Amino acid sequence: MSDLNAFLYRNEDAQGGEGLLAGISVGVKANIMVAGMPFHAGIGSWADRRATRDAEVVARLRAAGARVVGILNMEEAALGSKTDNPHFGPTHNPHRHGWSPGGSSGGSGAAVAAGECDVALGTDTMGSVRIPAAHCGVYGFKPANDAVSQDGLERAEPSLDVIGPLARDLDTLQRVAQAMGAVSNGIDDHTGAILLDHGVELHPDVALAFEAVLAALPRPPAPVRLEHPNSRIRYAGFIKVSRYLAGELADVAVSPRLAKLLSYGPRRPTPDWAEDQAVLAATALQMEQIVAVHGWLIAPTVPNPAFPLSEAEPVAQADFTCLANVAGLPALSLPMGWTADGLPVGVQIIGRKGCDAGLFALARHLDAKLGAYRAPSQGA
Repeated sequence: MSDLNAFLYRNEDAQGGEGLLAGISVGVKANIMVAGMPFHAGIGSWADRRATRDAEVVARLRAAGARVVGILNMEEAALGSKTDNPHFGPTHNPHRHGWSPGGSSGGSGAAVAAGECDVALGTDTMGSVRIPAAHCGVYGFKPANDAVSQDGLERAEPSLDVIGPLARDLDTLQRVAQAMGAVSNGIDDHTGAILLDHGVELHPDVALAFEAVLAALPRPPAPVRLEHPNSRIRYAGFIKVSRYLAGELADVAVSPRLAKLLSYGPRRPTPDWAEDQAVLAATALQMEQIVAVHGWLIAPTVPNPAFPLSEAEPVAQADFTCLANVAGLPALSLPMGWTADGLPVGVQIIGRKGCDAGLFALARHLDAKLGAYRAPSQGA
């Protein structure tokens, strides 16, 4: 264990095997079953719950030779993007102690960035793999929503959830995704697209780094517009998650913060909830059309860099990442640069279903051009 508080449980005697992932150590978010290990989903009243078996994705990684070493901290019930858990404590960003690693898979991002494991599994409902990847300066992949089994997952919202890996390099990330069964071999040679009029204000250093990304692309992406502002789409997604979790956790003791978040969905007036569903349906259709025509969509992963744990999380953190979940599309976050005061920022590529190999190929092109990955400094 370290002062990052990324691992909540660790088995130093864990053994691996032979195969594609031989020699790879894997940490697993606390809402995914690992036989004999804690399975509390960040909920304090479930602290003593243990998994009776491996989730299918964990079993797949073991079969490929991976060594599953422990359980990682997360937001309570996977709802949030800060990882300051009221029951298990905050996880710190390896690049700056006292700062958020993002969430809800904050333990996953921090552990990988700090080298406490080679790979971590997280879950991504509205960006919860890619946001920590961006804030911690590593690589994160959200598979297409129907590409990975949800078996053994304590879900936040079934239609939005997907299990995804984080790693310190793209080769390892792709190998793990392949072992999970999450990578298809299709390749895109389209020019891509970029959002206009998305209504999301970018931090100046994020905007500057994104300009360098656009300059590194093989060809300029085509400008596209969504019918609804990103913030409206993100809020509709949040309401959907709140409604689902409120039902699932109705008889579970939770923190006051989570109880408040769970209250928004059920009390949403029926006409507003109907409008939320229409917003999500329209966005899913538009996103599918955009990637069908242009191949992929590029945007900053998060509009802001990491922030102090003592501050409230910025509400817009999932404004870009939520789009892939709403449409069920694969998406990959990679480091794109650094703020003036030394924090990593990430860029996200959303691709077409069936074209994961092309998504990784474009990410490798950008990674080689940008050279933005940097391990945390000693004593960060």
